Amino acid sequence: MNAGGGDSDLHLVVQVVLVLFGWAGLVAVAVCLFRTLWEFLGRGVHAVWRGLGPRQAGRLDPRLTGALGTEPAELSYWWRQMWADAASAGRDGMRMLWRAFSDPWLDRTVRNLFRGRRPGGRWVRVPLGRFLLATLIAPGTAAGALVGAVLATVLLGWALLFFALLLGVVWLGWAAGVPLLRAVERGWALLRGLRAACPHPGCYAPVPLAVHRCPGCPARHAELRPGRYGALWHVCGCGRRLPATRLTGRGRLSALCPHCEQVLPPAVATTRVVHTPLVGGTSSGKTMLMAAMVEGLHAWAREGHLRVEYATVADRGSHTGVNQQLNRTGWAHATTGGPPRALMLTVARGRRRRLLYLYDPMGESMSEAERVRTQRYLAHTDGIVLVADVLADPAVRARLGPADSERAERARPSAQGPRTTYERLTGELAALTGRRRRLPVAAVVTKRDVLDQLTSLPVPGDGRIDDWLGDIGLGALVRALGHDFGAARYWAVSAHAATGTGPLESEQRRAAEPVLWLLAASGLRTGPLAGRAGGGTGRVPRPRRRPDTSRKGGYTPV
Repeated sequence: MNAGGGDSDLHLVVQVVLVLFGWAGLVAVAVCLFRTLWEFLGRGVHAVWRGLGPRQAGRLDPRLTGALGTEPAELSYWWRQMWADAASAGRDGMRMLWRAFSDPWLDRTVRNLFRGRRPGGRWVRVPLGRFLLATLIAPGTAAGALVGAVLATVLLGWALLFFALLLGVVWLGWAAGVPLLRAVERGWALLRGLRAACPHPGCYAPVPLAVHRCPGCPARHAELRPGRYGALWHVCGCGRRLPATRLTGRGRLSALCPHCEQVLPPAVATTRVVHTPLVGGTSSGKTMLMAAMVEGLHAWAREGHLRVEYATVADRGSHTGVNQQLNRTGWAHATTGGPPRALMLTVARGRRRRLLYLYDPMGESMSEAERVRTQRYLAHTDGIVLVADVLADPAVRARLGPADSERAERARPSAQGPRTTYERLTGELAALTGRRRRLPVAAVVTKRDVLDQLTSLPVPGDGRIDDWLGDIGLGALVRALGHDFGAARYWAVSAHAATGTGPLESEQRRAAEPVLWLLAASGLRTGPLAGRAGGGTGRVPRPRRRPDTSRKGGYTPV
């Protein structure tokens, strides 16, 4: 009897416990589904959202040490900051979720229920009410809070994992966009023939990427291109946004040579450069010829055939100084001072434009092969202007009579003849450029006004100057030019008549023809202008010239 009673009591206790557990489970489910799960999840998501909130441009994130490095710009958000923000936001979300579980739920709500108080802390006066709160409500509430926190953690974790996968896709797209943008820029530069080089003396270095100044501060940016600091835009340390590609306007920023830190012309970033050195001996007339060429380009521009502008204020000042000297004395001072600075002009015809670099080196720089080797701008040459003072050639001087010899002396002949100048140049040019046989050469006979007065030599006239050179004993030079270069053409010009006081515009246009012919070789449509002022006839070289093996017999007069 007692054993049966004991079993029934134990059975009753078990049933009561199961009922209490069942009731606690119902309370836990209700608390979890209708309160804690969404409250914890909401707090976690809110914390994540706040962690991913916007930051102020121009201020570094203290979590990333050394973000600037050597470049005065912020690292791109997508490079590392994105991952730092995502990790920080994820930690903040999880921390906030479990902090809400600890307080107020465990530390206040559940503790008050176990003490027989309401969740807010108010005392329940009825003992039975306190007992019911402690036995029926408190356990289920604690379990519901714990289950809600665990489920919220799982859901938030899956959401963060999915968000990390999305970030990975975005990062991969950004990382793939950087080399793609660089390739597009490179391809665009190759198609347009952009090959920038420093025009300043002693440098002449290629400039694949210039140093750009920030308009808002003195900072200089040497990595202003798609990369870890940004794909399309960089943010300077001062907070200013800078374009990182030609497509977004990088060419509008002030640019410096990364080697000598001198200012580059604005057009160098978007315009193909044509490097044209004037090669000749001392007093051969290079400086006057270059001044006449510039005036001739402006003469063509006045007729509406070209658009010509100085690339920088310094170029305008340099040419103005030479013109003032020519107006005062009728002669230009000999070039001195070491390696030359290029005189830069933008020349446009139609929709095409070129940045013309005209180099006027000292005549002494061509007197020895060792000196020629130091003229590093020759490595960028797109075409040569050979300034030929035929009065300096011994074979020509030997044919002059006494009166003509006196006239030749008054013309200040060069100390070095054109053949000697060419011999000094040709070997070193091949070593410097590696493409001499593809280059065009414009041979310009200077001091035509004096040559027209000589009776001992035939008059150059308006016919073929190469034939005239052969007649006066310089046929070997003509043959050598035709053999060693991809294309050759000849002019006879009076720079004296094209410059100074009362210049002849027709002679100015004639002086510009050699440059126009060389510009035509770069793809500028100036070929029709290169023979209209009475120069020698000949073909305009194409941007892609035929190989030397296509010529028969070595030299073909042009």
